[in-house]
Amino acid sequence: MRMKWFAIVGILAAIAPGEAAAQTPAFDTKAKQIYLIDDETGTVLFARSEDEPVPPASLAKLMAMEVVFEALDKGELTPEAVFPVSEHAWRTGGAPSGTATMFAAIKSQIRVADLIQGATVQLANDACIILAEGMAGSEAAFAERMNARARELGMPVAMFKNATGLPDPGNRVTMRELVTLSRHLREAHTNFYRLYEQPEFEWNKILQRNKNPLIAANVGVDGLATGFAEGFGFSLAASMQRGDRRVYLAMGGLETDKERTEESRRVLDWAMTNFEKRRIFADGETIGEASIYGGATSHVALVAGGPVDVLLPVNNPERLTARIVYKWPLTAPVAAGQQVGVVKLWNGDKLLREVPVKTAEAVGAGTLSSRALDALQELLFFWL
Repeated sequence: MRMKWFAIVGILAAIAPGEAAAQTPAFDTKAKQIYLIDDETGTVLFARSEDEPVPPASLAKLMAMEVVFEALDKGELTPEAVFPVSEHAWRTGGAPSGTATMFAAIKSQIRVADLIQGATVQLANDACIILAEGMAGSEAAFAERMNARARELGMPVAMFKNATGLPDPGNRVTMRELVTLSRHLREAHTNFYRLYEQPEFEWNKILQRNKNPLIAANVGVDGLATGFAEGFGFSLAASMQRGDRRVYLAMGGLETDKERTEESRRVLDWAMTNFEKRRIFADGETIGEASIYGGATSHVALVAGGPVDVLLPVNNPERLTARIVYKWPLTAPVAAGQQVGVVKLWNGDKLLREVPVKTAEAVGAGTLSSRALDALQELLFFWL
C-alpha cells in the first residue's frame, strides 16, 4: 500500500498586527553558529547554522571525557588507576607544545583522578592524550571510541580524529550536537559534571584556573568548555541555571576571546530574562485526529501523553502554530497509547520543539465491507 506523509495544521495563538509594531527589535548575536535551548521544555530559544559542521577545537574534550566518565561509571576504570606519560603526550600536549597543559612530566605516572581534573578544569591536552593512550592503547584508537559513542548519543555528524581537538581536517561537530552532548554529560554523569565548575585546581604544586571565564564571573554558569580553531574562531559550550530554569548554549565563529565572553553572557542573560512558559496542551487533551485504514472507526483521537509547555518571548509578535505529522493513513488495528507521529510547535517560522503524539484509544479492525470501502476511497484519492 502506498503511504504518504500528511500534516494537520492548527493555529494555537495569534497576536494582533498592532501589537507586533510595539515590539523591540529582534534579538541577534555576533555568533556565526549558535544553538540555545531551554532544559525543561526543550524549546529552541535561538538557532543559526546549528547543523553546520565546524572544527570542535577544545570542545572535542567534552566527548573525550564522556568516554572516560562512562568507563568510570561502568567500573572499567577507577580514579586510582595510574597511566604513564608517553613522549607523544608530552610533546603534543605537554609543556613543549605551548598549548593548554597540566605540565605532566615525561615518563611519570599520573592518577586518573588527577588527569580528569586537568582535562575538565584546565582543558589540558596532555591529560586527554594520557587518558586516551592509557585506556585504548593509542590516541587514534581512543578517537574511534569517541566516534562510536557519539553515534550512540545521537550525534550523526560529529567526527573526532584525536582526543584533544588539536588541528586535524577530520575533526568536526555541530552546535546542535554540542548541546546534546552537554545535556547528556550533566544528566548521565552528574558527579563528574561538577568538576566543570571548579574555579581552579592544584596539582604537582602548580595552581591552574578554570579556562572557562564564565565560571569566575559567578553568573550561574556551571560548565562546560571553550575552544579556538584557526579560520573558525572562538567557541563555547555552556550551561546556566538561575532559579528553577536551566539553559544550554553552544556557539562559535566569534572573532576574539573577549567577544566570546561578552556575547555568551549577553545571550544567556537574554535567555533567562526574556521568556515565559506557556502551556500549549494539558495532560490528556486531544490535539487532533488521524485517519485509519481498515478500522472499526475511520479516525482516532491523538494526544501528547502529557502536558506540553514551550517558552515564548515575553512580548511575542509571532503566530504560534502546531502541525501534527504522521504517516497517512494509519492501518488498523491500532493500540491505545501507540506513538504514530509528532506534533511540531512553531513560533512564526521558528521550530520550537517536537513532541511525540499517541493514540488516545485502541481501534480494532473493521468489517470486511468497511475495509473494502476504505480501500476504494484510498484508490480514488491517489488516482485523483
